Amino acid sequence: MRRLFFYLLFSLAGLHVFAQTVITGKVTEENGVAMAGANAYLKGTYDGTSSNEKGVFKFKSTKTGSFDLVVGLVGYEQFTRKVELKGDTIRINVQLKEAFNQLNAVTITAGTFEAGDKKRAVTITPLDMMTTAGAAGDMYGALQTLPGTTTNGESGRLFVKGGDSEESQTYIDGSLVSVPYNSTAPNLATRGRFNPFMFKGMVFSTGGYSAEYGQALSSVLLLNTNDMPAEDQLDLSVLSVGAEVAGSKLWKNGAVTGSFGYNNLQPYMSIAPQNYHWVQAPESANAAISLRQKTGKTGMFKLYSSISRSSFNLNQEDLNQGGKPIDYELSNNNYFLNASWNGKLGENWSMNSAASFTNNKDNIGFDQTTVDKKIQGIFLKNVFTHPFSDKFILKFGGEFSAKSFGQNVVTSTETHDNRFINNNFSGFTEAQVYASSNFTTRIGARMEYSDYLKRFKVSPRLSTAYKISENGQFSLAYGWFYQNPLDDYLLYTNQIKPERADHYTFSYQSTINERTIKVELYYKDYRDLVKQNGDAFYLPTSYSNLGNGYAKGLDFFWRDNKTIKNGDYWISYSYLDIKRNYRNFPTEAIPTFASKHNFSVVYKHWFAGLRSLAGANFKYSSPRVYNNPNSSVFNGELMKPYRSLDLSWSFLYRQNIIIYGAVTNITGFKNEFGRQYADTIDANGQYPSSSIKPGSNRFFVVACFITLTKKGKANQLDKIE
Repeated sequence: MRRLFFYLLFSLAGLHVFAQTVITGKVTEENGVAMAGANAYLKGTYDGTSSNEKGVFKFKSTKTGSFDLVVGLVGYEQFTRKVELKGDTIRINVQLKEAFNQLNAVTITAGTFEAGDKKRAVTITPLDMMTTAGAAGDMYGALQTLPGTTTNGESGRLFVKGGDSEESQTYIDGSLVSVPYNSTAPNLATRGRFNPFMFKGMVFSTGGYSAEYGQALSSVLLLNTNDMPAEDQLDLSVLSVGAEVAGSKLWKNGAVTGSFGYNNLQPYMSIAPQNYHWVQAPESANAAISLRQKTGKTGMFKLYSSISRSSFNLNQEDLNQGGKPIDYELSNNNYFLNASWNGKLGENWSMNSAASFTNNKDNIGFDQTTVDKKIQGIFLKNVFTHPFSDKFILKFGGEFSAKSFGQNVVTSTETHDNRFINNNFSGFTEAQVYASSNFTTRIGARMEYSDYLKRFKVSPRLSTAYKISENGQFSLAYGWFYQNPLDDYLLYTNQIKPERADHYTFSYQSTINERTIKVELYYKDYRDLVKQNGDAFYLPTSYSNLGNGYAKGLDFFWRDNKTIKNGDYWISYSYLDIKRNYRNFPTEAIPTFASKHNFSVVYKHWFAGLRSLAGANFKYSSPRVYNNPNSSVFNGELMKPYRSLDLSWSFLYRQNIIIYGAVTNITGFKNEFGRQYADTIDANGQYPSSSIKPGSNRFFVVACFITLTKKGKANQLDKIE
C-alpha cells in the first residue's frame, strides 16, 4: 500500500511538471530594432522575465487557462494579448510603439518663431528683445533681425514676407491691439507702444497661423504678459531721453504693478546731429497699471490699462511751394485696456476669455490744414479647449470686434468729415490630431462676417509636422487669410470686399546641442486686392478688388550659443521675389517696401570678469525700388542699400543695478530711403524732389536700471528670463 501511495504521488508530480507552458518571443520596435529590458509577464501572476540584448524573452508557467500576456517598457505603449496556457509552447513576436507624450511630441513650426515656452523649440528668447543691439528696447526692432522681415528705416514697422506693415497684427494675451505703434510724421520711423518688460514670451508667426487669428494677410505677433511677480519690487529707470518708475505689490493670490514714464528728446537732440529741424522735439508721458489675480486652483485673471500722450513739431520743406519750410505738428492721445482670464471648466475643459478697448486720437496740423483722426476699437473673444484624448484636442471659439474710424480734414477752402463703423463677427474651430509623437496635423476653419462690407468669408487652415529624427523635423502649412481693406479706403466706400492671401509654407528645423537651424520656403498668392482707378479718391466708384500679386522666397536662420564660450550669435538671411498690381499702381511692379535680400548677424558675449554683456548687430538690405514721376518706368529707381552696425553694452554694476549703453549705425552709413516728389511740375517740366533720410544718422542711448527689493538680488532682466 505504501509503494502504491508513493507511486501515485510521483505520478501526479510528473503530470504537474509536464503541464508547464513555455512562453517565448522577441520584442522589437516598429522599425524592427531589437529591444532589451522589456518586461514580459502574465497579468495577475509572478510568472515573467525580461528580454535580453537580442530582444528575446522566455519563461515557463505552471498555470493553466486563459491569461493576459503583457509586454512593457518605459516610454512605449504597453502590449497585451490573450494566451491559452495548455502545457505547450507559445511563440509570439511583439512590436512596441513609442508611447505618446505631448511634451515630447513634434510641434508645428512652419512660419513660426517662438520664445518663452521651454517645452517647444525656442529660436529666440524674451531676453533677446531687450539686449539685441539696435533694437533699443523696441520689440518690433528686435524682430527685424529675424528672417522673413524687411527693414524699412523710414517706417520702423514690421514688413513680413512681402507683406505691407498693415498686413501684420499684434495680440496681447489673446486680444487684438488696434494701434500697436506710436504716431509719427511721414517718412520718420516709429516704435512700438509697449515695454518689452511687460512680456514673458511671444510667438511670431510669419505665415500659416492658427484659425484662431484673422484679419491679417501676412503675420501675427502674439505677446503674453508676465504672471505673478516673485516679490514686492520697485524699478527705477533713468535714460538719456527720459525716466520711468514702476512698483509691484503682492498679496496672497494677486499682485498689482503701476508705472509712470516721461520722455523728452530735446536735451538729446541739442547735442546729437539731426537731419531735420525740430521746432519741438518729441515729448511723451505714459502711465500704466497691471493687475494679476489667481481665481480658484487653476484660473488667472489679468488686467492691463495704459494711457499716454505725445507731441512734437517738425519743420519740413514743402516741395509743392518751392521748398518753403512748413511746420508739421502732431499730438497723440492713446488709451488702451486689456483683460483676460484663463482657467479650467471641470476636468477636461479649459477656457480663455479676452477683451480689449482702444481709444486713439491724432491731431495734426500743417500749412493751414488740420487733420483729426480718431480710432476706437472693441475686441471680445472666448476660446474653449477640450482634449478628447491625448492625441485629439479640439479648440473652438468666437470673437466680436467693433471699429470706429473717423477723419476730419479742414483746409483753407474746404472741409471733409468722414467716418465709418464696422462690426466683425468671427468663429473658428480647430483640431490638433497626433498620429504619433512624430507626426501631427492641425486642421481648422475660420468664418468671418463684416456688417459694414456685408461680406461673409470662410478660411480653411491646415498645418502638419513630421519628426524625422530626435532633433529634426519638417513642417507644412496652408491656408486662406482675409483682411478688411485699409481704413483710408473704407472711409469712402463699402462696395469692396476683404482682400485675400493664400499661404503655402514648407520648413525644416533642427536643434542639436544648443545649435538651431531653420530653412523655410514659401509662396503667397494675393487676390482681391483693392485697386484705385485714378478718379477722385472720395468717389466710391474709384475703388475695386481687381488687384493681385504674389510673394515667394526663402528664409534661413542659424543660432549657435555653444561653439564660442560665453558667446551667442544668430545669422538670418531672406530672399524675396514679389510683384503686385494694386492701389494706384498703373501696372504690376515691385512695391517700395520690399527688398530682395535681407541679411542680419547678431552677436552677444558675456565678459564674466567685467560683469558685462556686449552686443553687436549688423543689418543689410539690398536696394529697394521707388517711383520717379520724371521717368516713364513705374517704380524703376533704386534706393541705396540699407546698412547699419549697432553696438550695445550692459554692465552689472551691482546685482540690482544695470548700466546700459547703445549706439546705432556706429560707422555712420549714409542711409537714404528714396526720394519724395512734388505733385506738380516746375518751370523746367520736372517734378522737384528731395531725398528721404532717417531722423539722424546715428542714435545713442545711455541708461541706468535700478531694482529695489527686500532681498536685493533681483534686477529688471529677471522679469523676462
